[in-house]
Amino acid sequence: MNPLFIGPLFELGKSIIDRFFPDPQKKAEAEAAFLQMAAEQDFKKIVAQLEVNAREAASPHLFVAGWRPFVGWACGAGFIYSTIGQPVLIWVASTKGWPPPPPIDTELLLYVLGGMLGLGALRSIEKVKGAAK
Repeated sequence: MNPLFIGPLFELGKSIIDRFFPDPQKKAEAEAAFLQMAAEQDFKKIVAQLEVNAREAASPHLFVAGWRPFVGWACGAGFIYSTIGQPVLIWVASTKGWPPPPPIDTELLLYVLGGMLGLGALRSIEKVKGAAK
């Protein structure tokens, strides 16, 4: 669910519950049921996305299964450039009188790379526990 809609959705649900359930106990039960329903919907979306990811990873086609390794290599290359390549090139450029090389947006790069590494860690945990077989 889009995070921008969560707050207004919960406020709408709360106002509906307040209107139809004046009794505090019934109101608490209705709020709990509403939160459980929202959690179940989020869980179903996560499971569906995991199934799509598994089907993509098992595909023999490069453009279906190969996009994750491509993004990983691109993030790795960007990370190497921003941490090692650019500082060395800035030093070389300053000694030669050249303009400095352009920086890259490391915030976006590290956001994507961190997400991929986080998913990789979960996969490693599956392998250690034997669930990957």
